[in-house]
Amino acid sequence: MPICLLVRHGRTSANVAGILAGWTPGVDLDDQGQAGARALGERLAGLPLRLVATSPLERCRQTAELITHPGAPVQIVDDLGECRYGAWTGRSLQDLAKEPLWRVVQDQPSAAVFPDGPDFPGESIAAMSSRAVAAVRSLDTAVRAEHGEGALWVAVSHGDVIKAILADAAGAHLDAFQRFVAGPASLSVVRYSPGRTFVERVNDTGADLSRLVPAAPSETPEPGAGATADAAVGGGV
Repeated sequence: MPICLLVRHGRTSANVAGILAGWTPGVDLDDQGQAGARALGERLAGLPLRLVATSPLERCRQTAELITHPGAPVQIVDDLGECRYGAWTGRSLQDLAKEPLWRVVQDQPSAAVFPDGPDFPGESIAAMSSRAVAAVRSLDTAVRAEHGEGALWVAVSHGDVIKAILADAAGAHLDAFQRFVAGPASLSVVRYSPGRTFVERVNDTGADLSRLVPAAPSETPEPGAGATADAAVGGGV
């Protein structure tokens, strides 16, 4: 099973200002966002990454450039893009919290549909989740076919998108996706197998990543830790 590293883009000025950037063009990483992405890149430097797939939005592409290294091509994938917030795009979260739709987004996100705006189309959270999950699973299959079991690859995306992918990986209903956290420049890790998906890390902002490198062929991995699709009964080591 390949190992998928889900990376949220670094911090932007819109994050600091509490603005829902959505698909607004020209939203770049701020100084702290660049520093956070570089720090994550240093943590990833020793890993044999095979691919860095990224949302087409600037903040993700900038993050991808800062974390990648030779041997890991960068591929832009539209379906890893931000949820299309439509008429909510560019508005402050403080104002949006007064909207009736806000409670739906918080409490029953599977039913939330963002209205079209004059400049940006809207999208449902369910549609965002469906396209993002399909994209990650398809990329994972392609990485496995080209590089084999245990290959490491990265998907750089956005907070809500990553939370939706994690909810699916955990077997949780989409209405539970707000329980997950994906902070700026954070790393979450999932492994897809024919039988189940393993969620190995969530919102990691500083732990050692060397354990993500698969065991050498001569070593025998414990169930759930290597190529096997079985979980380690009792939790493993």
